[in-house]
Formats: sequence, C-alpha cells, structure tokens
Amino acid sequence: MMPPPPAQPRRIAVAISGNGTLLQAVMDACAAGVLNANVALVLSTNAHAYGLARAQNAGIPTAVVPKNEFPNDAACAQARHEVLANAKPDFIVLAGFLGKLAPKTIAAFPRRVINCHPALLPAFGGKGMYGRHVHEAVIASGATQSGCTIHHVDEHYDNGEILAQDRIPVLAGDTPETLAARLATIEPALLVNTLQQLI
Repeated sequence: MMPPPPAQPRRIAVAISGNGTLLQAVMDACAAGVLNANVALVLSTNAHAYGLARAQNAGIPTAVVPKNEFPNDAACAQARHEVLANAKPDFIVLAGFLGKLAPKTIAAFPRRVINCHPALLPAFGGKGMYGRHVHEAVIASGATQSGCTIHHVDEHYDNGEILAQDRIPVLAGDTPETLAARLATIEPALLVNTLQQLI
C-alpha cells in the first residue's frame, strides 16, 4: 500500500507587539519541519516592533494596525479582523500581542486562536496583566512559582480554556527582569509543542 499523502501545511497568523521572540520560535519550527505549517502573516500593533523585521527578513507578509490610527477600539478591531481574515489562517497565535481581537474574529476562528501568557492562569491574568506588570504582580504576591500558559482565546482577557502550562521557580531577590528572562527560556518550546499537538 502507498502511504497517505502528507497533509497540507497549516497557515499560521502571528500577532505581535514587540521583539518577536516567540514568533522566531514558530518560524524556526516551521522551517525545520517540526511544525507542518507556514507563517502566513505577522500582524503588529507597533510599526517599530522588531518582530516585523524578523518576518520581513524571512519573506513573510506583515501588517501594522496601531490603535492610535483609529477613532475607537471597535474600528481598530474591525481593521485587525479584516487583515487576519484575508490571510486565511488555520490558526492565529497571539505572541506578545498587546491588543484585543474583535468578537467576530474569535467567532470566525473557533478554538483556533491561542495566546501565550507569561504567567500561570487563572491567577495573574486579565486586563493590564502583560509584560512587566505580570511579573511585578507575581513577585508582590509572594508566589513561589511562575510560568507560562497557552490557552484558547475567548472574548475576555486571559480567560479561555488552558491548553498547556510550564513552571519556573520564583527565586529570592527576583526582579521583573530576571523573572522574565528565566521565563523566556521555557516559553518558546511550550508554544511550539502546543501548536504541534493542535496541528
């Protein structure tokens, strides 16, 4: 018997706002064949995000939809929806994305939008809980562990079904910067492994 033909590579849209470290991990995993996928689009809220340069250097289409160019949140969310829908992705990955998707985007891609959150949910999530703010809250709480969470995205911040988590210790004397640096050593692998299972 002939083996079945390989599945078509999945299309992934990655939404970013900054350096694009997680984006790079996804791009590398696609290039290495670890993920049977291609990054079809990188959407950024920030025209100066280094992640855009990573994408452009790899020949990946990019789009910038900054909040300050729209009269209100709804108009911005609609513009982001149109950009994402036009890319026809199989999955949308929010990787350091400082924004919120329109409900119609989440409805159009049911259980296919995931977020990488730099803390253990359901604690340390919600509006305003991103980047340094998260790590400050973890340290201030006296928690002995932090980590990262991959979850489905719904209409509320950091609220969807949890798909995977990995943990790191919070050490005596940790600062938001040291905690973030240690977290960055486990986030990429967790994201890639979760995408691999979804694909």
